[in-house]
Amino acid sequence: MDETLLAACRALVPTVLDRTFELSLIPAPPLGEADRAERVRSWWEADGLTVETQPVGNLWARIREGADRSAPAVVVAAHLDTVFARDVPHGLRRAADGTVTGPGCGDDTVAVAALAALDQLLPAVTATPVWILATVGEEGLGNLAGARAAFDHPPVAIGAFLALEGNYLGRVNTVGVGSERRRVRVATSGGHAWEDATAPSAVHIAADLVHAIDAVHVSHPAKTSRNVGLISGGESINSRARSATFDLDLRSESAAALNDLTARVDAILAADRPGVTISVETLGSRPAGSIDSDHSLVAASARALAETGISPRLTAASTDANVAYHRHIPAVTLGITYGDGTHTEQEWIDPDAIRYGLYALTRTIDQWSPPSRRS
Repeated sequence: MDETLLAACRALVPTVLDRTFELSLIPAPPLGEADRAERVRSWWEADGLTVETQPVGNLWARIREGADRSAPAVVVAAHLDTVFARDVPHGLRRAADGTVTGPGCGDDTVAVAALAALDQLLPAVTATPVWILATVGEEGLGNLAGARAAFDHPPVAIGAFLALEGNYLGRVNTVGVGSERRRVRVATSGGHAWEDATAPSAVHIAADLVHAIDAVHVSHPAKTSRNVGLISGGESINSRARSATFDLDLRSESAAALNDLTARVDAILAADRPGVTISVETLGSRPAGSIDSDHSLVAASARALAETGISPRLTAASTDANVAYHRHIPAVTLGITYGDGTHTEQEWIDPDAIRYGLYALTRTIDQWSPPSRRS
């Protein structure tokens, strides 16, 4: 381990934590991150960085020109948004065991707070340009809007993409879990629960659809999942319901398996049912993808973690890196510290481990360069 680098990482932890606490006070639901983005902009400009803003709300800053300024850049990204609505009490607290707890602390506030630390940690000259990026719309129905815009209109050619998730330390995420999201609305003429007992009920039809979707068999060996996270409908306890709605999330780590699952589910929803109208709205579509486990970027990430004494784990999740895979750009998702309770108000992170996350991130960038430029 490079003890000098580790000491520099340790010295930056108080700043990262202060910014984590400060940023956590600002609500940032998907595509509602403007206030949080403005705070991050102010930090980066105070750090001496030149900040570029995309219309969607992303923030970009170059922190290294690179020995070869024409080389595709390494982009390190963290997302500004959290899953929490504005009316949820925001802010963090220190627990008796030293952990930091509160909405969004690990997903992804601490990662955003850590981005600019790279400017003080990386060597003065890196093999390629290095940029940091704060994205919008990573969570939920944000549908990776920020990452899509970043790859559609980047300020520099992108050679590698590192997505940061605050509580992923120890993970090298190499598989982007894809998803298809639908809002299904069921409508019928309704009626009285007794007088019209044989009339179609939208609630009953919705329940039948959910059961049928849950029973879909996909022959592809890759893991798939299906979930109805929200459901509503009906008018009264003694009415055959005129309407019902449910939100559906389909996922897989394989694009082929996801396509198969989606096609089978869409066929169920399209089937004709007398007296029933079913309408389907697409809420989101996240591409599945991956990077080979023996890719040089994965190897660099694993070596960097191993230097700290952390055993790397190759994992799968849905992050901004999904868009990179879809654009055939090598990408991994890494962490800044340990944590858990993701997407709950009891979410927590371990401040003591931030130094190791910063170290591993810095060493990953320092050790990796595009294959065509290696000797």
